[in-house]
Amino acid sequence: MKIHDVGLLASSVALLLVVSESCAILSPSGTPVVLKRTQMHMGTLVSITAVGQTNRDANEAINAGFQEVKRLEQLLSTWIPESELSRVNIAAGRKPVLVSPETMTVVQRSLQVAEMTEGAFNIAIGPAVDAWSVSAEPRIPTAAELEVLKPLMDLHAVHVNVRERTIYLEKSGMRIDVGGIGKGYAADQAVMAMKKAGGVAGVVALSGDIKTFGWLPDGNKFSVGIQHPRKEGVILAEIDLQDEAISTAGDYERFFEKDGIRYHHILDPNTLQPARGCQSVSVIAKEGVWADGLDTGIFVLGPGRGMELVEQLDDVEAIIVDQAGQVHVSSGLRNRVRILLEVEGEGRSPKP
Repeated sequence: MKIHDVGLLASSVALLLVVSESCAILSPSGTPVVLKRTQMHMGTLVSITAVGQTNRDANEAINAGFQEVKRLEQLLSTWIPESELSRVNIAAGRKPVLVSPETMTVVQRSLQVAEMTEGAFNIAIGPAVDAWSVSAEPRIPTAAELEVLKPLMDLHAVHVNVRERTIYLEKSGMRIDVGGIGKGYAADQAVMAMKKAGGVAGVVALSGDIKTFGWLPDGNKFSVGIQHPRKEGVILAEIDLQDEAISTAGDYERFFEKDGIRYHHILDPNTLQPARGCQSVSVIAKEGVWADGLDTGIFVLGPGRGMELVEQLDDVEAIIVDQAGQVHVSSGLRNRVRILLEVEGEGRSPKP
């Protein structure tokens, strides 16, 4: 059995930011300065690039971005026992939990994406992911094991009281995790903090979730490379972004192979089996919270239904690599995306 988990290295292989990798680019006096720094937050590498009128402005923008990501991590991360979402999960089946406006917003957006994707995106799927244990000691759970878990995936049992600002999980054993949407939200909020601190342009990259604003001092947009789903560290396509977000979900991030079959961490909430229609899905939207949530939901829906959804949504575009290796590009991106390489089709899939 082969085990693959990019884990903390996800930021270097999920989406490759095509800007200078130097820590600081000092322009001639009187012209903007570009700075970049990387720290560890939300269980991954977070890179922030800022353009400021002065070195101080750029540094303050970067500091503000990191502070906002760190603040949100304390609220949303289920890896932190004292976080608000951890307290919600601990109280499952017992009582509602008072949460902050930020936590309320992320959970509300999660439920909206679930509705948009017909339940393909589901923040309650954590117990099933644990059963597969892709990131630790991978195993293939039995059908009986998964059947027992299915009631815990019921999003109708997630009660959000906006007026009281509480979240209540109706069934004991339920657990919600916003890892599939929270990084996009954090990128959005970090950009807002950077603007308030004096940043005139920049990029926030949390693993495969990237949010850009403004443009580079030379007048160019920020160029982002999309990871090839079958060649680690190789760029499949490039696209220029300005005041947009991009997020990628792929079956190459956390997976194991057994008997030539790939089992990955993106599960179909209906079957609790790995979704089989796509190798990767990249979504471009105005806000990171939508790009982040939709990429997983579209991955589960598959290339056909997924692209149909994209074409119905305003300000949302997508690049989908299906299991056969065919690249599908939404209508609004056909004059923007640059495809650099072809993708090979998938080998065997498990028999139904």
